[in-house]
Amino acid sequence: MTTLDAGAPPNRSYRANWGVMILGWICMIFGLIIIAGGIWLMVLGGSWYYALAGLGLIGTGALLIRHRIEAVWLYLVVWLGTMGWAWWEVGADWWAELPRMFAPSLILVFVLICIPALSRRR
Repeated sequence: MTTLDAGAPPNRSYRANWGVMILGWICMIFGLIIIAGGIWLMVLGGSWYYALAGLGLIGTGALLIRHRIEAVWLYLVVWLGTMGWAWWEVGADWWAELPRMFAPSLILVFVLICIPALSRRR
């Protein structure tokens, strides 16, 4: 075992660890931005969706940084909530839903790719 992977379980590669951690930090940064905008929108009397989605992204990022499988489940809840919110807001209009669902779906793909590098609770 080298000094680079001394803290990682033996079945995980060094690059996979870093990839999951980078995605975790990206989720946390996006979550902070979305929650800030969501709180401002709430102050103006708008939707609570962004504040809740921002909290979900921050939680997902924190779990990814710790390599926890629960990050996948939490993000699935956020993604399903986003799907419901988009449907409620614009209905079945494909072109109106596309900008609301593209980025969350892309993040979902990256989170799902991380599954082999995540661990379950012992």
